[in-house]
Amino acid sequence: MTDIRPLEKTDEDAWRQLWAGYLAFYKTELAQSVTDGLFANLLKGEPHFALVAEHEERVVGFTHCLPHASTWSSSPYLYLEDLYVDASVRCTGAGRALVEAVYKEADRRGYARVYWHTENGNKTARRLYDRLATLSEFVQYRRS
Repeated sequence: MTDIRPLEKTDEDAWRQLWAGYLAFYKTELAQSVTDGLFANLLKGEPHFALVAEHEERVVGFTHCLPHASTWSSSPYLYLEDLYVDASVRCTGAGRALVEAVYKEADRRGYARVYWHTENGNKTARRLYDRLATLSEFVQYRRS
């Protein structure tokens, strides 16, 4: 059974290990100051927030969410920016539980939409996402 709850200060060591795994998965490195600032801001819980997944009393996953205004709705949208589950517990329901908890929190807060991105080749995650959401036709462009 996976339990989902808000991120707490006592989760810092576990969260940092998971965050490092997430960054490694995406072949990305960030300055330590970015990670430190992110954790501090996530603890504040506003405007963005974080949820963690616990399995057998161990933090095994997280999600980071950012609400924002929309020009297409009178209610805000919720961007699920990061979702990661430790490889040792993938396919146990932790990822699904995190997404469903985000949906529940979005409904509680009155957000009109929940959306996220993933890499095209992230097949494991996409199998889950295809069961929980509708794939958008939009393509992301960015200035790096």
